[in-house]
Amino acid sequence: MALKATIYKADLNISDMDRGYYASHNLTIARHPSETDERMMLRVLAFACHASETLAFGRGISDEDDAAVWQKSLIDEVELWIDLGLPDDKRIRKLSQRSQQAWIYAYGSGKTAEMWFEANRATIQRFDNLHVVHVSGDTMAGLAAMAERTMQLQCTIQDAEVWLSDDKTNLQISWNVLK
Repeated sequence: MALKATIYKADLNISDMDRGYYASHNLTIARHPSETDERMMLRVLAFACHASETLAFGRGISDEDDAAVWQKSLIDEVELWIDLGLPDDKRIRKLSQRSQQAWIYAYGSGKTAEMWFEANRATIQRFDNLHVVHVSGDTMAGLAAMAERTMQLQCTIQDAEVWLSDDKTNLQISWNVLK
Protein backbone atom coordinates (compact mmCIF):
# COMPACT_ATOMS: atom_id res chain seq x y z
CA MET A 1 0.00 0.00 0.00
CA ALA A 2 1.39 3.39 -1.01
CA LEU A 3 1.95 6.01 1.62
CA LYS A 4 -0.26 9.08 1.38
CA ALA A 5 0.72 12.72 1.61
CA THR A 6 0.48 14.41 4.99
CA ILE A 7 -1.62 17.56 4.98
CA TYR A 8 -0.32 20.73 6.62
CA LYS A 9 -2.22 23.99 6.98
CA ALA A 10 -0.64 27.44 7.14
CA ASP A 11 -2.11 30.87 7.57
CA LEU A 12 0.55 32.98 5.89
CA ASN A 13 0.48 36.76 6.26
CA ILE A 14 2.78 38.53 3.83
CA SER A 15 4.07 42.09 4.05
CA ASP A 16 6.28 42.57 1.00
CA MET A 17 7.28 46.21 1.09
CA ASP A 18 9.63 45.79 -1.87
CA ARG A 19 6.75 44.82 -4.19
CA GLY A 20 3.93 46.57 -2.32
CA TYR A 21 2.17 43.24 -1.78
CA TYR A 22 0.20 42.74 1.43
CA ALA A 23 -2.05 39.70 1.74
CA SER A 24 -3.05 36.69 3.77
CA HIS A 25 -3.05 33.23 2.24
CA ASN A 26 -4.64 30.13 3.75
CA LEU A 27 -2.40 27.38 2.42
CA THR A 28 -3.02 23.66 2.28
CA ILE A 29 0.29 21.90 1.83
CA ALA A 30 0.45 18.25 0.81
CA ARG A 31 3.76 16.89 2.04
CA HIS A 32 4.89 13.89 -0.01
CA PRO A 33 6.10 10.95 2.15
CA SER A 34 9.64 11.40 0.80
CA GLU A 35 9.69 15.17 1.37
CA THR A 36 11.56 16.56 4.38
CA ASP A 37 10.38 19.33 6.70
CA GLU A 38 13.17 21.50 5.27
CA ARG A 39 11.96 21.15 1.70
CA MET A 40 8.30 21.63 2.58
CA MET A 41 9.05 24.82 4.51
CA LEU A 42 11.28 26.04 1.67
CA ARG A 43 8.23 25.69 -0.60
CA VAL A 44 6.29 27.89 1.83
CA LEU A 45 9.14 30.42 1.89
CA ALA A 46 9.34 30.47 -1.92
CA PHE A 47 5.57 30.99 -2.03
CA ALA A 48 5.88 33.93 0.36
CA CYS A 49 8.69 35.55 -1.63
CA HIS A 50 6.76 35.40 -4.92
CA ALA A 51 3.19 35.52 -3.60
CA SER A 52 0.30 36.53 -5.82
CA GLU A 53 -3.33 35.59 -6.09
CA THR A 54 -2.54 33.06 -8.85
CA LEU A 55 0.57 31.45 -7.35
CA ALA A 56 0.03 27.79 -6.44
CA PHE A 57 1.88 24.73 -5.23
CA GLY A 58 2.63 22.20 -7.94
CA ARG A 59 2.94 18.47 -7.47
CA GLY A 60 6.72 18.96 -7.72
CA ILE A 61 8.31 15.99 -6.01
CA SER A 62 5.67 13.50 -7.16
CA ASP A 63 5.43 14.73 -10.78
CA GLU A 64 8.48 15.65 -12.84
CA ASP A 65 6.40 17.88 -15.14
CA ASP A 66 5.30 20.14 -12.28
CA ALA A 67 7.13 22.84 -10.40
CA ALA A 68 7.37 23.02 -6.62
CA VAL A 69 5.54 26.36 -6.90
CA TRP A 70 4.26 28.06 -10.02
CA GLN A 71 2.05 30.70 -11.48
CA LYS A 72 0.10 30.13 -14.66
CA SER A 73 -1.83 32.53 -16.85
CA LEU A 74 -5.49 32.15 -17.70
CA ILE A 75 -4.49 30.32 -20.89
CA ASP A 76 -2.30 27.88 -18.93
CA GLU A 77 1.08 29.40 -19.86
CA VAL A 78 3.68 29.18 -17.09
CA GLU A 79 4.54 32.70 -15.98
CA LEU A 80 6.72 31.68 -13.03
CA TRP A 81 8.33 28.30 -12.29
CA ILE A 82 10.03 27.75 -8.93
CA ASP A 83 12.13 24.65 -8.37
CA LEU A 84 13.90 23.50 -5.20
CA GLY A 85 17.09 21.59 -4.65
CA LEU A 86 19.76 20.79 -7.20
CA PRO A 87 18.06 20.03 -10.52
CA ASP A 88 19.97 18.35 -13.31
CA ASP A 89 20.92 20.00 -16.60
CA LYS A 90 17.83 18.69 -18.40
CA ARG A 91 15.43 20.05 -15.76
CA ILE A 92 17.18 23.44 -15.70
CA ARG A 93 16.65 23.77 -19.45
CA LYS A 94 13.03 22.60 -19.14
CA LEU A 95 11.98 25.05 -16.44
CA SER A 96 13.80 27.94 -18.12
CA GLN A 97 12.32 27.27 -21.56
CA ARG A 98 8.75 26.64 -20.38
CA SER A 99 8.34 29.76 -18.25
CA GLN A 100 8.66 33.51 -18.48
CA GLN A 101 10.56 33.63 -15.16
CA ALA A 102 12.30 30.73 -13.42
CA TRP A 103 13.78 30.48 -9.94
CA ILE A 104 15.86 27.75 -8.33
CA TYR A 105 16.16 27.70 -4.56
CA ALA A 106 19.25 25.53 -4.20
CA TYR A 107 20.12 23.84 -0.93
CA GLY A 108 22.37 21.05 0.21
CA SER A 109 24.85 20.14 2.89
CA GLY A 110 28.37 21.51 2.87
CA LYS A 111 29.68 22.56 -0.52
CA THR A 112 27.16 20.44 -2.45
CA ALA A 113 25.19 23.40 -3.82
CA GLU A 114 28.34 25.27 -4.84
CA MET A 115 29.66 22.19 -6.69
CA TRP A 116 26.25 21.76 -8.37
CA PHE A 117 26.29 25.39 -9.50
CA GLU A 118 29.82 25.11 -10.94
CA ALA A 119 28.91 21.88 -12.75
CA ASN A 120 25.82 23.52 -14.30
CA ARG A 121 27.16 27.05 -14.73
CA ALA A 122 27.15 26.96 -18.56
CA THR A 123 23.49 25.90 -18.73
CA ILE A 124 22.41 28.32 -16.00
CA GLN A 125 24.16 31.28 -17.64
CA ARG A 126 22.38 30.64 -20.97
CA PHE A 127 18.99 31.68 -19.62
CA ASP A 128 18.31 35.34 -18.85
CA ASN A 129 15.00 34.48 -17.20
CA LEU A 130 16.62 32.13 -14.65
CA HIS A 131 17.48 33.22 -11.09
CA VAL A 132 19.37 30.99 -8.65
CA VAL A 133 19.78 31.44 -4.90
CA HIS A 134 21.55 29.14 -2.45
CA VAL A 135 19.71 28.88 0.87
CA SER A 136 22.07 28.45 3.82
CA GLY A 137 22.10 25.35 5.99
CA ASP A 138 21.23 27.43 9.07
CA THR A 139 18.17 28.82 7.31
CA MET A 140 17.09 25.33 6.24
CA ALA A 141 17.43 24.09 9.84
CA GLY A 142 15.45 27.09 11.10
CA LEU A 143 12.72 26.46 8.55
CA ALA A 144 12.48 22.79 9.57
CA ALA A 145 12.11 23.78 13.21
CA MET A 146 9.06 25.88 12.30
CA ALA A 147 7.21 22.99 10.61
CA GLU A 148 3.96 22.04 12.35
CA ARG A 149 0.72 20.53 11.09
CA THR A 150 -1.04 23.87 11.67
CA MET A 151 1.02 27.05 11.32
CA GLN A 152 0.48 30.77 11.76
CA LEU A 153 3.28 32.42 9.77
CA GLN A 154 4.25 36.02 9.07
CA CYS A 155 6.65 36.88 6.25
CA THR A 156 8.13 40.37 6.05
CA ILE A 157 10.21 41.47 3.08
CA GLN A 158 11.92 44.85 3.04
CA ASP A 159 15.04 46.05 1.23
CA ALA A 160 15.66 42.49 -0.06
CA GLU A 161 15.75 41.14 3.50
CA VAL A 162 13.30 38.36 4.33
CA TRP A 163 12.02 37.43 7.78
CA LEU A 164 9.74 34.50 8.53
CA SER A 165 8.19 34.16 11.96
CA ASP A 166 5.71 32.12 13.94
CA ASP A 167 4.68 32.36 17.59
CA LYS A 168 8.07 30.97 18.79
CA THR A 169 10.64 31.89 16.16
CA ASN A 170 11.72 34.94 14.18
CA LEU A 171 14.01 33.69 11.42
CA GLN A 172 16.06 35.95 9.19
CA ILE A 173 16.42 34.17 5.86
CA SER A 174 19.99 33.82 4.68
CA TRP A 175 20.88 33.01 1.09
CA ASN A 176 23.48 33.79 -1.54
CA VAL A 177 22.37 34.99 -4.95
CA LEU A 178 24.24 32.82 -7.44
CA LYS A 179 22.54 34.26 -10.54
